[in-house]
Amino acid sequence: MGSSSNDDPNNKLDSLYDSSASHPFLSKTQYPSCSSSPIEEDNNSHESESNQQYLHITYNHGPRSFKDLPFLILFLLFLISTFAFGIFSIFHRNPHYSSRSSFTFDPNTTSCVNPHLSFPSNFLLFPIHSSHFVKGLIWALVITFILSFPMCWVLLLLLKHYTKHIVYASLPFFIVIPIFLNVYWFVACTVSSSCSLGFPLVYRILVMGFVFLVIGVIVWILVVNWHRVELTVSIIGVASNALSRNLGLFGVLPCLSLALVVYYVPIVVFMVFSTFNGKIVAKELDGEYGCVWKQDSWVPAYFALAILTMLWSAVAMHEAQVYVISGTIARWYFSKDHETPKRSIRSSLRNAFGPSFGTVCLSGLLACVVRVLRTVVDNARQEAPGIVNLVLQCCVNALLASVDFLNKFTINFAAITGEAYCSSARMTYELLRRNLLSAVFVETISFRLLAGIVFVLSAVYTIVVTAILKAGTNLGADSYTVAAMAWLLLIVVLGFVVVVLDNVIDTIYVCYAMDRDRGEVCKQEVHEVYVQLPISRSLRQPVGPRTLGV
Repeated sequence: MGSSSNDDPNNKLDSLYDSSASHPFLSKTQYPSCSSSPIEEDNNSHESESNQQYLHITYNHGPRSFKDLPFLILFLLFLISTFAFGIFSIFHRNPHYSSRSSFTFDPNTTSCVNPHLSFPSNFLLFPIHSSHFVKGLIWALVITFILSFPMCWVLLLLLKHYTKHIVYASLPFFIVIPIFLNVYWFVACTVSSSCSLGFPLVYRILVMGFVFLVIGVIVWILVVNWHRVELTVSIIGVASNALSRNLGLFGVLPCLSLALVVYYVPIVVFMVFSTFNGKIVAKELDGEYGCVWKQDSWVPAYFALAILTMLWSAVAMHEAQVYVISGTIARWYFSKDHETPKRSIRSSLRNAFGPSFGTVCLSGLLACVVRVLRTVVDNARQEAPGIVNLVLQCCVNALLASVDFLNKFTINFAAITGEAYCSSARMTYELLRRNLLSAVFVETISFRLLAGIVFVLSAVYTIVVTAILKAGTNLGADSYTVAAMAWLLLIVVLGFVVVVLDNVIDTIYVCYAMDRDRGEVCKQEVHEVYVQLPISRSLRQPVGPRTLGV
């Protein structure tokens, strides 16, 4: 597909390096190389509203002070309360809960008594039945999990060295594989008597037509954004190279997720034991007295507290992972060329769960609130349709989208500079506004291309697994279920690589904006790619003199 003259990289460079007196940081000057020594921002610079306070924004190598302490204290209060009441629920549980069905009403004492001890009716021993399906599923998941690690490694190497080849080779499969799967299920369901009887022909045609409509939308998106694919390929290549220099992240980040699971175990145990807190009381039912279980009044409140703590912890852990990725990549970015920083991941972990943990908690709280409100809005859309409700939902969704947009680069900036959340949000917006950079472009195409590549690889793997199961086992129709579970596991593992790469792209974007603002070049290969990003004309600030100060 041919491109117009407006898409020529030379024209983009000429338009970018404008000689406007109001924006000298875009002038045709030779950028000095990145300084190897850390430049720390003075703490009193926040009191000034002058643009000079942003001239020394860079990675903060030195010790960092604690930020957003109130939110750290609030999170610790939630955590301590959850564990304290959970431990209380264990020691305060009613031992008669398991035998509550054995209690009967005694009219003499007007209370419930247990005339004899019986073995708890809810503790039954169920035999474990082995089957071909269970064995096949276990083997498929184990083999898929083992193979996913070399597949992730190969995917990262291909994206680093052969980005253009793998992207352009995958693009046709974005269309071919969905078409193949759509036709295959239609034919398979038509041939199968049970499926054709349970799923009439008219509905099968409607579903197939809808899938083809979705495929058409995908084709349209590719055609409209075709001129951006080349630039996105370069951005993915730069991010893959940065990630390959910090492979330790693939060991630390899964460990953090595993730590979250271990952290959840006692809370789940506490929630189970909290249900044992109550008493067996007499209650009149249909004119006769019987014995029922009455739960303590504080148990529902504890459930709410525990669930909120788990949600906040999950989102905060995600923000902490983003913080670790951003801090590690930023330290690599602002280091000398061909120099690998030592203990960068350890330093990022120490900052994420130390001085900046309050910032991480605040970011996680905002993200958690946005997710909860979005769920409430979606449920209200189904339960209370109407024009007024629709308008309110649009307003709420716009507000939530604004919070998501604000939160996107804030945690990246906080990881780089060690600033508080509000300061990071304000300074990030000012940084992008002064440099005419849009925060939208870098996330629109790159993530979709990476997700498409993962979909293609997992789909090809699933087709191979299905063929092996159909030919080498006697699972029959269950082979599709086993293959689907293997596909789900593989796409989760490969999706983890995509999410990390997406965060690396965002971090490099913020680091590049800092370079432009200071008039420096810390990574020449990054500037050669990111300099081609489109300028956001909507962020152009009023004309006025400004000195670079370098």
